[in-house]
Amino acid sequence: MRLRLPRRSNPVARAYRRSRVPKAATPWRDASFAVVDLELTGLDPGRDEIISFAAVPVDDGRVAPGATHALEIRPRRMPDATTIPIHGLRPVDLAGAPPLEEAIGPMLQALAGRVVVAHPAWVEREFLTAAMATIGARLKEPVIDTAALARRVLGGDGAKPSHVPLADAVEALGLPAHDPHSAAGDALTTAQLFIALATQLDRTEPQTVGSLARLSAMP
Repeated sequence: MRLRLPRRSNPVARAYRRSRVPKAATPWRDASFAVVDLELTGLDPGRDEIISFAAVPVDDGRVAPGATHALEIRPRRMPDATTIPIHGLRPVDLAGAPPLEEAIGPMLQALAGRVVVAHPAWVEREFLTAAMATIGARLKEPVIDTAALARRVLGGDGAKPSHVPLADAVEALGLPAHDPHSAAGDALTTAQLFIALATQLDRTEPQTVGSLARLSAMP
């Protein structure tokens, strides 16, 4: 996803670089998070594109669904028939959406000053990294993975519990699933999952931004 845009002089990139995410020692309930979900044309960040973005804020340990940032993005190459059944977005649905170079500003505004959370985080990390690179910005760390946290809380077989899909994780914890496979719905579902997982982990040991990030990164 290479676009010919100015890198160092881009005001969106400058504003994002100036933003400060909560420090590692910050208790998680005192930190600000952006729980992100993307819908994509595929899973290869070198070839595929973001077609829908949503970020649900979590502040003071609470979801703020009314402050959700959500938008669709017109790709250079429209999704083909193999991916449409997954995300439900047809070429006609995306034809009037802004391209990435216009959408990246609102996306970064939704993330600025917040720790990114996603399920599983590698997908959002790779595609956000590629998108930000087009304007000379870099995704701020840490990125917290609720799939990894779910492995800690829900357990599994052996030393490396199996991956816990989002639908299975929320079902196991008795949480609702909101409009599956839409960016806004999955972001809200993941936000509620994140709070439930962090709360359970907090009962064993007080959790901070840094401790949740470390648990996310552990194999």
